[in-house]
Amino acid sequence: MERIDFLGIQAFLSIANWGGFNRAAASLNLSQAALSHRLKKLEDELGVKLIARTTRQVSLTPAGVELLPKAQRIVDELSQLFDTLRQEGREKQDVVRFGCVPTIAACHLPAILRAFGKTHPNVLVRIIDDSATAIIDHVRAGDAEFGITIMSAQHYDLDIAPIHQEAFVLVCPANHRLAGAKAVTWSELQSEAMIKIGGQTGNHLIITTGLGRRYTDMNWVYEAHRGTTAIGMVLGGLGVTVIPRLAFQSAHQSGLVAVPVRAPSLSRTIGVVTRCGVTLSPVADSLSRAIRDYFAAI
Repeated sequence: MERIDFLGIQAFLSIANWGGFNRAAASLNLSQAALSHRLKKLEDELGVKLIARTTRQVSLTPAGVELLPKAQRIVDELSQLFDTLRQEGREKQDVVRFGCVPTIAACHLPAILRAFGKTHPNVLVRIIDDSATAIIDHVRAGDAEFGITIMSAQHYDLDIAPIHQEAFVLVCPANHRLAGAKAVTWSELQSEAMIKIGGQTGNHLIITTGLGRRYTDMNWVYEAHRGTTAIGMVLGGLGVTVIPRLAFQSAHQSGLVAVPVRAPSLSRTIGVVTRCGVTLSPVADSLSRAIRDYFAAI
C-alpha cells in the first residue's frame, strides 16, 4: 500500500484555498520555505505539477484542478471522522467493578475513593457490597474484577493477598456491667443475651470455628445477617454482640462501647481476591493498588 502524504495534501489544499503561499503558510503556522518544501515533496511523489507559480499569481495546473475537489472531500471526511472519534472518546467512561465486605465498604472506602477520584475523574466505580462468600462468587463469575473480602480457605482458581487484620470485639451499651473492662472472656459472656451474626457470612464462620464446642454454650437469643443490624439491636436494648472492630467503627452509635474479647481471641484477615491468570484492567489495577496502599499505611 502506497504511503499517503497527508502533510503535502494539506499544504496543497491550503495554497489552493487561500490563493497564495503567504496566507497559506500563516494558516498552517509554517514558514513559506517549509510550505514550499511540503508541496514540492507531494508533486515529486505524484510526478506532476499541481501549482503554477509566477511572480504575480498562483494558479492550479490541470492536475491540480482535478485533485482539488477529491482531496478536499477526503480531508473533510477524515476531519469529520476524527471529530466523531474525539467526541466518543470524551463520552466514553471507564468502569471498574469490585466486591467489598460491608464493614470495609462503609468505614474505609469513602476515603479511598475520594483520593482515587482525584486521579481518575472519569471512572465509574461500581461497588458490590456483599458477604465474604458471595464476593468470592462474584469474582469467580467475572461480575467483579477483584474483591475485598475475608480470607478463609484457599481456592485453586483464585489468588488472595492479605492487606489487613482486625480483632473481634464485644459491643455493649456504655452503662453495661462489662463496658469498663479492659477485656472480657467468652466465659463471662455466657450469661448475656447474645446477638449473633448468622447465615453464611465470613464472620459467622470465624466465630463458630474459633469457639468450637463452646459456641453452643452461649446464650444466642437473636440472629442478624449484618453487623450494622446487630449494632442497632444492641442500641435497642436487645442484648450484646461480638463483631469485627471495623464493623463497630463503621456504624458507631453514641452510647455503645467496644471491648476486646479474649480466651479465645478471634480475628479476621482482609484480603484482595482476584482470578488466577486474569490481568486486571488498568483502572481496576490502579484502584486495587490504592486500596492496598491505604491499608498498608493504617
